[in-house]
Amino acid sequence: MADLDALRSRFSHALERARSPLGGPDPVPYADNLLARWQEPQRRYHTLTHLTAVLDRVDELQASADDPDVVRLAAWFHDAVYLPDRSENEERSARLAERALSEAGVSRERTAEVARLVRLTVTHDPADDDPDGQVLCDADLAILAAPPSAYAAYTAAVREEYHFVPNDAFRAGRAAVLRQLLDLPRLFRTPYGSERWEETARYNLRGELELLTS
Repeated sequence: MADLDALRSRFSHALERARSPLGGPDPVPYADNLLARWQEPQRRYHTLTHLTAVLDRVDELQASADDPDVVRLAAWFHDAVYLPDRSENEERSARLAERALSEAGVSRERTAEVARLVRLTVTHDPADDDPDGQVLCDADLAILAAPPSAYAAYTAAVREEYHFVPNDAFRAGRAAVLRQLLDLPRLFRTPYGSERWEETARYNLRGELELLTS
C-alpha cells in the first residue's frame, strides 16, 4: 500500500526546490491532484506503486542528472494522464505539467524541461548529451530488469490494463513493443543503469517475446 503522506511530502520537496526563491502556492493541492490521478480505476500497472518505484530509481540515479528535482517532477507527471485506449497520454501529461507547474511557481525554463522529459517517455530514447532524459528513461524502464516474479507481475498488470484488447491483437502489439525496445542500442543510458540493469532486462524481454510468439 502506497504511503500517501510520504508521496505528498516527496512532491512538495521537489516542487519547492525546483521553483524560484519567491516560492508559490501551497504544493499540497497539486500533490493531491496527482495522487488522485495515479489512483484512477483503469490503472493496473501505472499506479502509485509504479510512481513510487520510478521516484526511487530517480533517487538512485540522481548523481547522473543535471537537475534531479526537475527529473523528479517529470516522474510525477509522466503518466499523470493515462487511459489505456488512448495514444496521446504522454502529450496530455506534458500539457498538464505545463499548466500546473507554471501556476505553481516553477520558471518557464524548468516547466518546459519537465514537459520535454515527459514527452521523451514516448520513445525512451534520450540523446547522449541529455543526462536528465537518461535518468528519467532509465528510471521508468527499470522494471524491465526486475526479478522473475516481479517481472511476471508487471506483465500481468499490463495485460489487465489492456483487458479490452483481444488476445491475438494484444500479443501482436506487445511483441512489437518488445522488439522496439530490444532494437535500441542500449536500454539504459546512465552508467549505473547500463551496468546493473541492461543484461537482466534484455533477458526478461527476450523471454517474454518468446512466450508471446511461440
